Amino acid sequence: MPIKTFSRTLKLMGNRFDITLNHEDEVLANELIDVSITEIQRIEALFTTFSEKSVTNQINQNAGIKAIEVPTEFLELVKRSIKISELTQGAFDISYGGLDKSLWNFDKKMMALPSEEMAKKSVELINFRNIEVNDLNSSIFLKKKGMRIGFGGIAKGYAADKAKALMIKKGVEGGIINASGDLSTWGQQPNGKPWTVGIADPHSKLPFSYINISDFSVATSGNYEKFVTINGKRYAHTIDPKTGLPVHGIKSVTVICKSAELADALATPITVMGVQVGLNLINQLNGVGCLIIDENNKIFASKNIKLN
Repeated sequence: MPIKTFSRTLKLMGNRFDITLNHEDEVLANELIDVSITEIQRIEALFTTFSEKSVTNQINQNAGIKAIEVPTEFLELVKRSIKISELTQGAFDISYGGLDKSLWNFDKKMMALPSEEMAKKSVELINFRNIEVNDLNSSIFLKKKGMRIGFGGIAKGYAADKAKALMIKKGVEGGIINASGDLSTWGQQPNGKPWTVGIADPHSKLPFSYINISDFSVATSGNYEKFVTINGKRYAHTIDPKTGLPVHGIKSVTVICKSAELADALATPITVMGVQVGLNLINQLNGVGCLIIDENNKIFASKNIKLN
């Protein structure tokens, strides 16, 4: 029987997921899609902040009080998150959950930025250095009361990687797990060609370019849907965890590397770091590339990506 692609679209982790698998049998392909969905739901239950019973919420509820024992998988993702925080000089920080969101609504009523002092106060609980990881008893402790961690900047990519690994283990030779733009690919299309992925143009939301990839992951962070314009300057909904103020200068960042988790975690902090600092970071990382579109629609690429 010829190999075909079978796909399903559904809402997981609060986002649209598209799961595509190569298989010769439709019934078996759908069973395998079910298996990958179960795995993503397992990860969602572990890392969500929307369930009182989740490990994440237990840690947050005990901030400044006591350490919480966590599964090894959870501990390891926190450790990798802290490493990315160090790499990005705090532009990525899972303790962003402590952000005072009352200052930020990014709607038509928002006519001015808060004062620098008020903005700074809104992020004073954001500091990855106050996340204490204990390998001996597999526990996490948030040192300051009111601190909160969240995995919105890394969990979708992690889920895509885990679902992909499980499908490979089950013998699926090719596919794509697309977690709302954070996608992980492996193998080839049934015709033997690599997968084709579109890079969205922030101006029109249609792809401005396409890349052919296999066994690579892509994540895009865009500020073109939620923003405000104050005094002629465009401010994105992404908040700089150091200043508490919204960032400006970049419309979208696309990161390409082997791991969807890493691509997901790097895309937003590059928006915070800015074009030159962001490119400088990417150019120092082996096997990682990125495309940046600034607020003037100018395209910048890391040294390992050639634009036509």
